Amino acid sequence: MSNKNYCIILAGGQGTKLWPSSRVDCPKQFLDLGDTGRTLLRHSYDRFLRIVPKENILVVTAEKYAHLVQEQLPELAEENLLLEPYGRNTAPSIAYANYTILKRCPDARVVVTPSDNLISSKEEFADTVRKVLDFVGENDYIVTLGIVPTHPDSNYGYIQMTGGKDSMNSPVPVKVKTFTEKPDKEIARVFLQSGEFLWNSGVFIAPADTLRVEMEKNKPEVTRLFAGWQTTLGTSFEKDYIYRVYTECTSTSFDYGILETTERAWVQPCPFSWMDVGNWSSMYDLYPDKDDNDNVVLGAKKIMLDSRENIVVAPHGKLVALKGLEHYIVVDTPTALLICPRHEADVKQLTSALGLPEFEEFK
Repeated sequence: MSNKNYCIILAGGQGTKLWPSSRVDCPKQFLDLGDTGRTLLRHSYDRFLRIVPKENILVVTAEKYAHLVQEQLPELAEENLLLEPYGRNTAPSIAYANYTILKRCPDARVVVTPSDNLISSKEEFADTVRKVLDFVGENDYIVTLGIVPTHPDSNYGYIQMTGGKDSMNSPVPVKVKTFTEKPDKEIARVFLQSGEFLWNSGVFIAPADTLRVEMEKNKPEVTRLFAGWQTTLGTSFEKDYIYRVYTECTSTSFDYGILETTERAWVQPCPFSWMDVGNWSSMYDLYPDKDDNDNVVLGAKKIMLDSRENIVVAPHGKLVALKGLEHYIVVDTPTALLICPRHEADVKQLTSALGLPEFEEFK
C-alpha cells in the first residue's frame, strides 16, 4: 500500500431526490439507507481502507455536517476533514482537497469518489483501483471508472470509448471519445445497443499534479482563487482563506468544467456491480431481495394485497398495509410522509414545493 496514494471523498451534497429520508440537516450520505448497519459515508470510507493508507483519506463536506462526519468516522484525523463554508459544486471541492494533498505529497496519486456509491464487489473494485493507480503513476491521465451498463438508464452520465465495442473488455484504460450527461431513455437505449458506452461512476483517478494542471488550464476562474495555497493550507490562516475563496467562487461542476474539456480523459471499463444511490427508483433497483410481487420493504412489517413494484421505507416494527398500489414510493418518517408514483419527475414536483416558506422546516 503506497504512501503516495490518496483518496478524496466528496460528502457535501444534500440528496434532495431521496426526501423525506434525506434532509438538509442530514442528507443521504449520512444515512443507513440500505438497512445495513452502516451509512453510505461509512461504506465509502471502509471501501478505501483496503486501497490507501488511513491517514491519506480526506473527506470534503459542508461545515454544518462536520459533526456528522466526526460521529460516523471518529478515526478520521482532524486535518483530513476539509470543511466548506458554502456549497459550490465539485470543482472547488476537488481543488481544495487536491491542493491540500499536493502540499503534503507533490507526487501523490489521487482517487476522487462520491460518498453515495454502493459497490458489492469489494475486492474486484479494490483491484481495479490499485491497477489504475499504478497506471496513472506512469501516465499523466485522468482515468474515470466506467461501469459496463446493464440497462438504458437515463439517470446516469455516459462515456463513449475510443475503439468501439472492442474496448468494452479492455484490461487497461482507453481514451475517452465523448461524455453525455443523463440522456433521455431512447438515447440511452441507443448507447446501450452500440456497445461503445459506459456509465460514469463519478470515481476518477489521476496524478495530483495532473489534476492541478488541468484545473488551472480549464477552470482558471476557480483555481486563481486558491493562489497562495502553498503557504496557507495547513496553517492557522486556512479557515479565513477558504472563506474568502468560497465567497468569491461560483458553482462549478468538475465533470462539466474539466473532464469534458481536457484532452487527458481516459476510462477504465469495469464489469463489477455498482449503484449510484441518487433517487428512490435507484434504491428500488438496488435491492435484489424483493417479494413475490417485486415490492421492496425496508424497516417495516408489511401487509401487501394486490400491490406490485413498490418501495416502502418505514421505521422498524411499524406495520405498513397496502392494497391496490403499483409502482409507488411510500416513505414514512417522524415528520413527513411521501406517497408518490415511482417516477423521478413526480417526486421532483412534490419536493420543489419544499421551497415555499410554510414548508421550510420540512426540507
